[in-house]
Amino acid sequence: MDKNNNSLFYTCSLVEFISRETKNKRKDVIEYLGEDLERIYNYEDVFHCEPIEKVANDFIIRNNIPTGEFDNLSKCKYNIPDYWEIGEVFERLIEDNYDEKDVFRGIKEVFSSWLAEKILNFNSDLYYQSRQYLAECYKAGEIIIS
Repeated sequence: MDKNNNSLFYTCSLVEFISRETKNKRKDVIEYLGEDLERIYNYEDVFHCEPIEKVANDFIIRNNIPTGEFDNLSKCKYNIPDYWEIGEVFERLIEDNYDEKDVFRGIKEVFSSWLAEKILNFNSDLYYQSRQYLAECYKAGEIIIS
């Protein structure tokens, strides 16, 4: 897959934003979005012309995304990375592990993975590790300790 895929970056960032707004796990937001996930990806260039808050709100309403109870932000002891930063982490992880033709499977699998749960623990340093390290951990199915 091409590196720095803008459509993938925006899609991952919007999933992160919606998750924070609705207090749902990222994998649940992807399920709620359903086919709209492809719409977001395919029309990223249009959606990103509007504030992400508006786009997120439109998809929250359109897909009846309820307020959940998942909150990984209030427990954070350090600076919380913004949704663009986390979107980029997930974009890279998907780019490094899936072909373009498998992008939607990649989005679903990565956001549902054991590694997503670890990355979203902002009290750890995992989310700012190198893309190569995260890709290797994902492939290995565990955190690699050297």
